[in-house]
Amino acid sequence: MIAVVGGGVFGVTAALELRRRGRRVALLDPGPLPHPLAESTDVSKIVRLDYGADEEYVALMERALDGWRRWNERWPEPLFHEIGVAFLRRDAMAPGGFEHESFALLARRGHRLERLDGAAIARRFPAFRAGAFADGYFNPQGGFAESGRVVARLVEEAAAAGVDVQPGRACAHLFERGDKVRGLVDREGRTLEADAVVVAAGSWTGHLLPDLAGALRSVGQPVFHLRPADPAPFAAARFPVFAADIARTGWYGFPSTRDGLVKIANHGVGRPMHPESPERAVTPDEERALRRFLDGSLPALAAAPLAATRTCVYGDSLDEHFLIAPHPERPGLVVAAGGSGHGFKFAPVLGALIADAVEGAVVPRFRFRLPGDPPPTGEEAARHRG
Repeated sequence: MIAVVGGGVFGVTAALELRRRGRRVALLDPGPLPHPLAESTDVSKIVRLDYGADEEYVALMERALDGWRRWNERWPEPLFHEIGVAFLRRDAMAPGGFEHESFALLARRGHRLERLDGAAIARRFPAFRAGAFADGYFNPQGGFAESGRVVARLVEEAAAAGVDVQPGRACAHLFERGDKVRGLVDREGRTLEADAVVVAAGSWTGHLLPDLAGALRSVGQPVFHLRPADPAPFAAARFPVFAADIARTGWYGFPSTRDGLVKIANHGVGRPMHPESPERAVTPDEERALRRFLDGSLPALAAAPLAATRTCVYGDSLDEHFLIAPHPERPGLVVAAGGSGHGFKFAPVLGALIADAVEGAVVPRFRFRLPGDPPPTGEEAARHRG
């Protein structure tokens, strides 16, 4: 039996794929599922092919995008909405920039993109301040997933497939017998024996496995839900998922929800934070930064009241690549973490990557890494670094 610790998108997809391969699986999470503090949880996550010049992620996302479409076909209602994604830049796209490199790579791989100059941006997306963005493109392949509902759906599928789903059961520590991890002890002191343990605990991973504390870190990113006086300009037909010069500002957002709310968030440096920190509230400084961005870019939202806020706590690896591999010094333990704020979109392929790692096959980029291997520099092309 394989114990999977963590019922977010890494854990639940791993449990489903391991069960599909004939393994007995228990899926544990403090719960409820979706966990309200998990990185996977919220109303929406971007699904994008665009990764600068990083062809490995683009190829993996091409597979994932096909997977999102297949999930939509089998689900009672679509939870992935392929409305396209606009990547906008304040000045001209140039070699080395995220937008230029993304456009060039995707075009070379045969994807049809729509190049946008300042006039086209103003015409297509009138909610943006005229002249705020001078260049960019629209990628019709991509959009957003209803992330919390996706996790809930996958948990239901896991239970229906025979996974022993145990919400309300939190792992306190692993235990070893001989030279191998043999299971875990929960916070109530109960033991669960297993042939292997997969720790897919998101931003909790580095806290649950202290030897990884230097290789994984948790940082909070602000998320805002605004209520415009008139939600019509923010409907998907005129306001797609967007990234606003994201590698230099961090700001991105979504069209209005059924309730007329517009979500704007930051994919940036963040602030160090334990996932259960009492300081998960958005700070006044973060709201002031939001208002400055809105005033210069989306004036109809600049004074819009906040309907809700949250702090999304990323489980970062130091290089911002996933860590999906057996622990080299603890046989029987596989780590599946390091989503680094860009893992959710890969949901349809994550389970196979993790199950392969359980069986000993690891993608070199996602190999086990400790501090200093490689140097701690982030490589996710869209992320703003301050």
